[in-house]
Amino acid sequence: MMSTIKWFVVAALVVIADQYTKQLAEASLSYGEQIVVTSWFNWTLLYNTGAAFSFLADAGGWQRWFFIILTLVVSAVIVGWVVRLKDTHAWLSFGLACVLGGALGNLYDRAVLGHVIDFIQWHYNGMYWPAFNIADAAIVLGGAILIIDSLVEGKRKKHDSNDNK
Repeated sequence: MMSTIKWFVVAALVVIADQYTKQLAEASLSYGEQIVVTSWFNWTLLYNTGAAFSFLADAGGWQRWFFIILTLVVSAVIVGWVVRLKDTHAWLSFGLACVLGGALGNLYDRAVLGHVIDFIQWHYNGMYWPAFNIADAAIVLGGAILIIDSLVEGKRKKHDSNDNK
């Protein structure tokens, strides 16, 4: 039980960092303003009413409630998953905690503000990656950890089954 709590603390820390940095961005930037940090990185305050890459951003409003419900369902599944995991699955638990924290950070924005605050922008040679935030970064990190963990676990199971033959 105690080990499970630490993963929810990780998720909470992601939410706190996400909300804090979003508040900083809103206090420091005007909407659409670009502050050049490097030749490939800007601070830019933008609002996203859609999902990743502004998917469904122009859908007319129904997408807000769709993404709120979807996030609540996915978050409940993740919570249940983390609770059932054994202590030996630390990387999987950490990845899930990152995804959960990111999802909840963006859920707050979507539910309270009606849009997600984005402020980190990468670009190269005139091509711009969609702006994102700490919650998005945590979701991507968590997703990468889940993929790597599943590959390692698959190899481990294959190795274990070969040893038992």
